[in-house]
Amino acid sequence: MLSEGGKITRPMLMRSLPELQSPITVRLKFIKTGSLQYISHLDLQRTFNRILVRSGLPVWYSKGFNPHIKLVFSTPLSVGTQSECEYLDLRLDREMPLDKVKELLNAEMTEELYVTDVYIPTAKFSDIAYCRYEYEIFSDGVSKELCGEISELFSTSPLKMVKKTKSGEKEIDIVPLIKSFEVGYCESFGTLKLEAVLSAATDSFLNPEMIITALKERLLILCGDPSKEWYTITRKEALTAELKSFR
Repeated sequence: MLSEGGKITRPMLMRSLPELQSPITVRLKFIKTGSLQYISHLDLQRTFNRILVRSGLPVWYSKGFNPHIKLVFSTPLSVGTQSECEYLDLRLDREMPLDKVKELLNAEMTEELYVTDVYIPTAKFSDIAYCRYEYEIFSDGVSKELCGEISELFSTSPLKMVKKTKSGEKEIDIVPLIKSFEVGYCESFGTLKLEAVLSAATDSFLNPEMIITALKERLLILCGDPSKEWYTITRKEALTAELKSFR
C-alpha cells in the first residue's frame, strides 16, 4: 500500500501490525517544563491529540457518531508549575513494542514536552496520595535566618488559607495537608530552596501555589519589584500513601 509519494505511510504500516482482540492500556510518563508550564490542561489534551495523530500510533478510538481518542491524565498540574512526572493512560488496538511507542511519540515532541517511559500500568491514578515539589525563590530580603521563620510557618497549625473550589471559596488549614517540608538558603545564588510533600488525593488536593501565596501573605516574600523577583515550582515525584514512588 503506497502513499501519494510512492512510499508506505506510517498509518498504513501500523495497520499491518497484529490486531488485538481488545485494546490494551499503556501508560506514558512525560515531562512538561519551560514555557509549556503556562498552558492549560485543556491545551495539553489538544496537544496530545495532535501528537498522537501525527505519530501514527494505532490508538483506539471510541465508537459512535463522534469517535475520539480516550486520554486519561493523572493528578492535575497547576498552570505555572513544571513537572518531571506527569502520567497519561491511552489505549492501543494493535501489538507493538513499547519502546517503539516512546520513539514515535518523542519524534513529534519537544525538549519541553517529551516521554520518559512507556509501560503497562498496574496501579491506579487514585493510588497517588502525595506529590513532591521543589521550589526556588529569589526575593528581596531572603536570608539563612529567614529559613527558621518559614519552617515555623508551615509547621504551626492552623495556617488558614482561602481555597477556590467549584462551589466557591472556602477557608482551610493547609498544615495537615503538608506531609513534609524542608527549606534551605543557597548563599551563592541568593535563593531559597524548598522541598515539600503535599497532599494530592482527590478530596484533599493542595495546590503547590498555595505555599507561595502563604509566603507572600504571612512573610511578605515575593512582594517587591515583580520584574526583579521570581520563583519556580517543579513537581518531582508522585507518591503513594506509603510514600513510595508511584508507577
